[in-house]
Amino acid sequence: MSKHKFEVICLGRAAVDLYGEQIGSRLEDTSSFTKSLGGSSGNIAFGTARLGLKSSMLTRVGDEHMGRFVREELERVGCDVSHVVTDPKRLTGLVLLSIKNNDSFPLLFYRNDCADMAVDSNDFDADYIASSKSLLINGTHFSTEQTNATSLKAIEYARAAGTKVILDIDYRPVLWGLTGIGEGENRFVSNESVTQHLLSILPLCDLIVGTEEEIHIAAGSTDTIECLRKIRSISSAEIVVKRGALGCSVFDGVIPDSLDGGFTSYGVTVDVLNVLGAGDAFLSGFLRGWLRDESYDKCCSYANACGALVVSRHACAPAIPSEEELDNYLQRQQSITRPDLDTELNHLHRVTTRTPANWGELCILAFDHRKQFYDMACQLNADPARIGKLKQLLVKAAIAGSQSEGFNYQAGVLIDDTYGQDALNQVTGTNWWIARPVEQPSSRPLELEGGRSIGSRLKSWPKEHIVKCLVFFHPEDEINLRLTQERQIVELYRACCISGHELLLEIIPPADMKQDDNTVFLAMQRFYNLGVQPDWWKLPAPTVNAWQGISDLIKQRSPHCRGVIILGLDAPLSELEKTFRTSANFDICKGFAVGRSIFSAPSKAWLKGDIDDDVFVTQVKNNYLRLVNAWRNRKT
Repeated sequence: MSKHKFEVICLGRAAVDLYGEQIGSRLEDTSSFTKSLGGSSGNIAFGTARLGLKSSMLTRVGDEHMGRFVREELERVGCDVSHVVTDPKRLTGLVLLSIKNNDSFPLLFYRNDCADMAVDSNDFDADYIASSKSLLINGTHFSTEQTNATSLKAIEYARAAGTKVILDIDYRPVLWGLTGIGEGENRFVSNESVTQHLLSILPLCDLIVGTEEEIHIAAGSTDTIECLRKIRSISSAEIVVKRGALGCSVFDGVIPDSLDGGFTSYGVTVDVLNVLGAGDAFLSGFLRGWLRDESYDKCCSYANACGALVVSRHACAPAIPSEEELDNYLQRQQSITRPDLDTELNHLHRVTTRTPANWGELCILAFDHRKQFYDMACQLNADPARIGKLKQLLVKAAIAGSQSEGFNYQAGVLIDDTYGQDALNQVTGTNWWIARPVEQPSSRPLELEGGRSIGSRLKSWPKEHIVKCLVFFHPEDEINLRLTQERQIVELYRACCISGHELLLEIIPPADMKQDDNTVFLAMQRFYNLGVQPDWWKLPAPTVNAWQGISDLIKQRSPHCRGVIILGLDAPLSELEKTFRTSANFDICKGFAVGRSIFSAPSKAWLKGDIDDDVFVTQVKNNYLRLVNAWRNRKT
């Protein structure tokens, strides 16, 4: 067992990237942006964690929304953030980027006196640095007096403790003050002062990584071999030269007469969408092997593959592969020239990078009903405008239930935005499981709210909201009806894959059609055959035999499926308690999402004015907790 708590500490830039969504636009013409973690060291801390290494981030962020975002993104992939210091006076750095074509990637750095450039030697101690097998620093953090002193102190601690020192040269001339502030895309400006400064750092390093241009600035020549020999004359470090489409070369001894004379791994050629962030992904992959003492062949294979995947994708940190995804790509890379179009790879990226990785067992209060609430209000001569208030009270009841003694499950809600937008806003951002519907109520064939352009609707949804779609589907439906519904589900699934939302597919066989233990199973199988792999299934409670078939199907066809949630269908609570016991021996069943069985009677009484808000909340909470207890006791 390793004596180290961490495998790598990353000191340096951690910021926010705002990526233009319009491919081919000038940055001036970009009209919308997506937000992701950025900064070289931040990307590597993120990437190594995603690839299974124990990483830690050493930096500063602002005491504001973007600083919290950086911290939370790192935490989500398992990176240690104990030394991500909140700076009360400075803002988190920002970068605006766009993709004009495969050779032009305009970017603007908003980093004037930003938080990560104020990282100080008082932010860490010798014990922290010694707790890691390695310390990585990006070159920008030698560019100012403050960051240079901090970096040198960290290196001093590392060398005293036997912690390996890694330099990612990461040369950005604009961040050294060598270009105009709008020239962030410029990757190389020769400068003797920068070269001399870097030469003073190189003898302190165990691993030096850079592109050919970065090797040039580090040693002061445009002849790569000459530069490598100059570096070798002052440093015994292993040197990795990133060569883009040509792969990489590693040098651990005497420098040969050509780059190919080093250990060279050529990788594969892929179509380039975006080179930004590929170097950080490359180094993340290389460290996956290097820090675990694997061969250069393995290290370079990981590195080249990570770089190839990221250049084929939009954004930096989010594009870095997971361990499972990377290993899958390495097995098939010779046949994949367009990773961005490979269905298996894209599915693995989607399902192995979801957060959270595991929700645990779910106890969901479902009140996304629209038609049922409207009909209820009309039947009771109540104003339908009151439904919005009713849904806010239902949230209050769910919260009260989740705060009850002994509640040890993941709470959640299923809410619509027709009457429940205020209720949705109330729980969003609270780490609850949240789903919302997209189907037109009672539609058969299935129609989606807002028309066919579901992708444009999802753009306004928070990513944490799960897309729930109920389809009344039977494997023996008339052919045109079946094809219409299947096409709608396929389009919805593809939209979710693009938008990044999870999909919950709810299947209810029509009540007027014959059904048995195989009906839902065959419906699920059909959707799998169509390439639809929902993150969640919501199903009427199966029998034990049906559960076995469903469990086996999911294990075989979609092993990363989050699981199955039992729906209620307005059944009496006593009946639901019995169906919960049927699921007891099937781990694929993750919980329940029940609504009318819990809220119908209290809602009618509240709409009639027979009970007040507090009594309503108490009655719903008690019904909810009765089901929670039934779920808890289902195995007894």
